[in-house]
Amino acid sequence: MRVLAIDTALAACAAAVLDTEHGAVVATENLAMTHGHAEALMPLVARVMDRAGLVFGDIDRVVVTTGPGSFTGLRVGIAAARGIALAAAKPAVGLSTLVAYAAPYIAAADNHPVVAAIDARHDHVYLQVFGPGGRSPTAPRLAPLRDAVQAAATAPACIVGSAAQSVAAALSRDDATPTAVDPRPAPDIAWIARIGAGLPESPSPPKPQYLRAPDAQPQNAAQLPRR
Repeated sequence: MRVLAIDTALAACAAAVLDTEHGAVVATENLAMTHGHAEALMPLVARVMDRAGLVFGDIDRVVVTTGPGSFTGLRVGIAAARGIALAAAKPAVGLSTLVAYAAPYIAAADNHPVVAAIDARHDHVYLQVFGPGGRSPTAPRLAPLRDAVQAAATAPACIVGSAAQSVAAALSRDDATPTAVDPRPAPDIAWIARIGAGLPESPSPPKPQYLRAPDAQPQNAAQLPRR
């Protein structure tokens, strides 16, 4: 299976091509950015496909991060993935950004919980906690930072995500010591491709997983009166 992976959910614009028959990522590119994904993504995807020596019709599926993350970034990546999949007549699948962050540590199978936390500003995080084998008793949610700290304090855990350093810094001396703290600003695009290769196909295309309403809301006073 040949998988095209796309990630624009957070502070990167990234793409990779995975060939599962050879068990390797054959081409990848990752640009650090918080703005400008719309202009950067398709030229970046074209370069990755060129390095892989493939055209879109050669891809068996497209996987894209669906959030939580930047509202604009999510829309850019998901629209591109859906467009490529439609043009190539191939399936597109979505992958949670929190799962993408946790995947390398879940795969390590060290039986420690994984606390995935993405900075949501204003002392809040997008949070999901994974147990052994990647099992998660709760759905991803918007939560106060203290909830992530409490999850990491009860047992030695891997803390991952853009808010990982904030969570680790808030732990007290009496709390459990983390087994790892990985504060990278975006998940590994290679892992997005690997996890995406094993996801079941969905009858509906990928959709954004925002977990909260946008900060910017239209003002009622600015609305034009109806006639």
